[in-house]
Amino acid sequence: MRRAATRTIFVCSDAVGETAEAVARATARQFAAEQVHIKRYGNIKDEEEVRAIISEAHREGGFIAYTLVQPELRDTMREESIRLGVRSVDVMGPMMQAFIDTFDDSPQYKPGLLHEMDDNYFRKIEAIEFAVKYDDGKDARGFLEAQIVLVGVSRTSKTPVGIYLASRGIKTANYPLTIEVKPPEELFVAASRKTIVGLTMQPERLLKIRTERLKALGLPSQANYASLERISQELNYASEMMKRFACPVIDVTERAIEETAGLILDLMTDL
Repeated sequence: MRRAATRTIFVCSDAVGETAEAVARATARQFAAEQVHIKRYGNIKDEEEVRAIISEAHREGGFIAYTLVQPELRDTMREESIRLGVRSVDVMGPMMQAFIDTFDDSPQYKPGLLHEMDDNYFRKIEAIEFAVKYDDGKDARGFLEAQIVLVGVSRTSKTPVGIYLASRGIKTANYPLTIEVKPPEELFVAASRKTIVGLTMQPERLLKIRTERLKALGLPSQANYASLERISQELNYASEMMKRFACPVIDVTERAIEETAGLILDLMTDL
């Protein structure tokens, strides 16, 4: 079996290519991901572009993951890949065929439908702008407008989870719970509306994250911010506040951002 010094996955699409890239990255994580390089080619318009990508993959000893909806481009990909002995994976094809077979329907064969600038698209953009504006408790008024308010001590993934939720069109704000600072009244209003979700983490894991954060900033790791005693105090205080808010609490210690966000989306039906 052919092996390359640098493992390259070629992602190509007649749209943006995000779907195929997401699948490729998820797959790479199951192996030596740091040795995998992903090259993405989007907005492919003609068969010559497809042939050029296949030739490059042949030279580099990589394989191709593709989401091509135009029949002629899909045919060229299949035929040319076989001719040059390059493995190509049709990410969308089997799902489309299953839809056709099961529901007796025909696809539109229009690239980029997922990314059309419809009302849903602008809703997501608005939510992302909202998450940035009301990140880290910058403006307490955001707690009254947010669909979800995330609370927790520093470095419990509030911002990345909020941005992920925003990418799903959910207006999200967050507030860092700090022993020395009294939460604003707007946060208690949000609690009465059942829009608060608490995020917590095991002390040892949080200690490691904060220590690495200090190193990245060039600060001494012995700072109080990264002491186990301080972290335990903060977590206890946060736990007391979350009880006052009567909000659901998610332990993010061993959870990916997407998993935490998924749990919050599930909770939204009950909030």
